[in-house]
Amino acid sequence: MINLEQITAVLEAYMRREDLPTALCEAMKYSLLAGGKRLRPMLCLYACEMVGGNMEAALPLAAALEMIHTYSLIHDDLPCMDDDDFRRGRLSNHKVFGEANALLAGDALLTYAFEVILSEGPRHIEKAPRYYEAATEIAHGAGVSGMVAGQWADLANEKTPCADAETLTYIHTRKTGALITAAVVAGGIAGNADPESVGALRRFGAHYGVLFQITDDLLDVLGDSKTVGKTLGKDAAHQKLTYPSLYGIETAKRMTQEEARFAKEALGQFGDRATWFLTLTDQTLTRTF
Repeated sequence: MINLEQITAVLEAYMRREDLPTALCEAMKYSLLAGGKRLRPMLCLYACEMVGGNMEAALPLAAALEMIHTYSLIHDDLPCMDDDDFRRGRLSNHKVFGEANALLAGDALLTYAFEVILSEGPRHIEKAPRYYEAATEIAHGAGVSGMVAGQWADLANEKTPCADAETLTYIHTRKTGALITAAVVAGGIAGNADPESVGALRRFGAHYGVLFQITDDLLDVLGDSKTVGKTLGKDAAHQKLTYPSLYGIETAKRMTQEEARFAKEALGQFGDRATWFLTLTDQTLTRTF
């Protein structure tokens, strides 16, 4: 078992580097160590355990995933993107350190994430192929065909009256779902999962990613900003394409039930070993932050 405090301790350890410029390091740590759900590292670690691996093997991947996720939040909050003043219950990075430093802090976290993963290969030669395969999976989920593509499409389709279900699916399977899927699959790879298990993890990640995004969209409409930790109502203000805006609130709620069912079914082969994931899926249906 691992908890949020242990993940934070791992992240703190990676940030104790004497070669980092002090101001840049402070900007990186401000967002990286600000709390949050640590969802992606937890998905990675528990996927590793579920396929029979040791969580310790996936810790560098888990840390890297949180760095990548944090970089995306820093950039997402910038005025040129979603222009949000608050994140995780406090001022966004650029409101504290300025736009240029926030941009560089995000860049630094993204590149440091892959340094963390790839440096494990030379230290553990027998595990190197798995780390490199996992790094490829994470790069794909975070990059030009994954999260970045989703963010681009999200911005491109603001205030677009002709936006449709296909566009919505494209945006959110990439902007949110791709890195979530990569986290689960990378954890499985670190645990030496066979191809069938990797396929099951990939299916779970795809459906869970959609579930998470729909609940996120619903929280923007129905949630409490103090509980969620960020400004709400921004989707409507920016006229973004979301599940509630396209389907309506009640249909979006029904869709969460469907995606939760598909996500659970994907893990059928793991039996009781999937308990953590099944519980997480149920909790996501009723999440308030």
